[in-house]
Amino acid sequence: MLQQGKKYELGLDVALPYDEAVAKVREALATEGFGVLTEIDVKATMKKKLDVDFQPYIILGACNPPLAYRALTAEPQIGLLLPCNVVVHATEDPGRSRVLVMDPVAVLSLTDTEGVVPLAHQVREKLDRALSPLAALAPVS
Repeated sequence: MLQQGKKYELGLDVALPYDEAVAKVREALATEGFGVLTEIDVKATMKKKLDVDFQPYIILGACNPPLAYRALTAEPQIGLLLPCNVVVHATEDPGRSRVLVMDPVAVLSLTDTEGVVPLAHQVREKLDRALSPLAALAPVS
């Protein structure tokens, strides 16, 4: 189960090296109908723009089109809060990674539009169902 961190985050540690964790997160998101619309390789960006070394870190902009459509239909401005960001980053242990998800309930609660918060709970449940099983995975040898 995803664990609550800061008010706006849910996360879990996985016993997978970074590259495997990123691949498994993509697969897991797809099981619940999420596609990855955007991708930011933070490590590469920091090197290119600032010439600094940074840990392997990726931000995936995940979207579940039917749920996004319902949210946008309820409140067109909600696009400012979409997509749902999912972060995967390396930890100090090369065989482990951290997966973080923007808590859709916390973020979408910013709106007072009827029906959006229950929708946010649906998104959170889908993310939890998709990503929680990753905590039990071990690296492929």
